[in-house]
Amino acid sequence: MLNHGTRWKRPTRKALHDRTPGIARTAPGMVLITLATALAACGGAESTPADIASRPVRAVATTSIVADLVSRVGGPRVQLTTLMGPGVDPHLYRASEGDVRRMAEADIVFYTGHHLEGRMSRVLEVMGTTSSTPTVAVAEGIPPDQLLSPPAFQGAVDPHIWMDVSLWRSALHQVEDALISLDPSSAEGYRARAEAFDIQLQTLDSYVRERVATLSPDRRVLITAHDAFNYFGRAYGFEVRGLQGISTIAEAGAGDVRELATLVADHHIPALFVETSVSPRNIEAVRAAVRARGFEVRIGGNLYSDALGGVGSGADSYEGMIRHNVDTIVDALEGYD
Repeated sequence: MLNHGTRWKRPTRKALHDRTPGIARTAPGMVLITLATALAACGGAESTPADIASRPVRAVATTSIVADLVSRVGGPRVQLTTLMGPGVDPHLYRASEGDVRRMAEADIVFYTGHHLEGRMSRVLEVMGTTSSTPTVAVAEGIPPDQLLSPPAFQGAVDPHIWMDVSLWRSALHQVEDALISLDPSSAEGYRARAEAFDIQLQTLDSYVRERVATLSPDRRVLITAHDAFNYFGRAYGFEVRGLQGISTIAEAGAGDVRELATLVADHHIPALFVETSVSPRNIEAVRAAVRARGFEVRIGGNLYSDALGGVGSGADSYEGMIRHNVDTIVDALEGYD
């Protein structure tokens, strides 16, 4: 582990980029107008539980990670539309007019919350206050004392809760409760699928802990492109450093690169990791700066942070993503002398 007396402290000058009011203001006015129009058009077609019982539930999920959770609970009862596909960065994603119409026509909308979907946040907020369609922020049901708020970004909650499998189990029950409330006639199926997936998540959590236990504690230092792994670090005993903040809207500066490179070189951290939904440019810059300080650090592999992988990647499910990440991290940090 690192000496806590020499912890790298991120400059606070980028905090405004991560705070929710600033993010909310970036939503284009035209999309909000489209939302208002779409809601007005669908306003007379509110579905009752009896209506829904006679057909599939029309659900929308923002990210692929949330969609995986909804599909696990919803099963064949849910006709699911996912707005963001593999490799899409939700912090930077802007809702299109088509996305707005899909949400307005849905029976229920699921999203992460805590402003993970940065540039969509205003759209989701407006929909939550003006539409009869339920909008469910799966991360916002987590008890506040289990959430992280990095000191450099006071007022912003870290939304990447799925990196701690035990917290994702709590999100699972948020989805279960929402679907049962919407479609009570299918409650038995929702409960059964949620219970089955909860057991799988318990097994997954045990797998992560077993893999991490093979890694010497002094090697458990995880350097990534942005702060998506803080919950992983807290749950599984890693020191975590992300070059960017909890939102990729905040750009890393040259000073940030220099400071992180000094940390890596001074402590001989063997590997850095890139993320599939974030450009590798900044991590490559850190690597070059470390090399200039006389130490060679390698890229340990690609990690999935804010999105699942594509079909056939092995990370196209939540379980696959978590297994891929922990295997990549442990293999890279323990296999390098």
